[in-house]
Amino acid sequence: MTATQQARAAEPAPASSAAPPRGLGWLYLIGGAIGLVAAAALLIEKINKLGNPAYVPSCSFNPIVSCGSVMDSTQAALFGFPNPLIGVAAFPVLITVGAVLLAGFAAPRWFWLGLQLGTALGVVFVHWLIAQSLYEIGALCPYCMVVWVVTIPIFWYTTLHTLSSGHLGGGVAAGTALSRFHSLGLVVWYLVIVVLVLQAFWSYWTSLI
Repeated sequence: MTATQQARAAEPAPASSAAPPRGLGWLYLIGGAIGLVAAAALLIEKINKLGNPAYVPSCSFNPIVSCGSVMDSTQAALFGFPNPLIGVAAFPVLITVGAVLLAGFAAPRWFWLGLQLGTALGVVFVHWLIAQSLYEIGALCPYCMVVWVVTIPIFWYTTLHTLSSGHLGGGVAAGTALSRFHSLGLVVWYLVIVVLVLQAFWSYWTSLI
């Protein structure tokens, strides 16, 4: 083998445009549908509250689990419009992506990079909202929590795929290794959030006993 051949052999393989696991398509399709329903329901509640300030949202159950408290906060319209509009716009895109992937579409690298960026922004925004709910607003919105639940695995499995497929330009070994423990990583992620929720409202939870 010549030096040139050795150098070429050492180069990382180009990102594959092969169809991703069908499970990823189903995740986008089902997760996107669930997220869309939750975002749309929250938007309807917001519209009802705007029309009638005395309206009590159907997702307000007690001082802690209360959509109303969250909707009345400044954080609920971070960009000058109700946050649920973001979900109403973004989740249909995910549903469409899921459908075309299930149809056998082999997406190019730029497609996955765009999807990675979008899901990363989504998960960062979700965790900012989690922090605001726990430590600033002091209330939990059930519909918001549904969005949290679906956004995390969408980002997680998108990242595992883009890493293991070489779409990020490296990290194939890391992506492959993480994929072996994909469920564990997701469970730990959820458990950390559950613990933070329990800790933030511990005095209230214990008062119910």
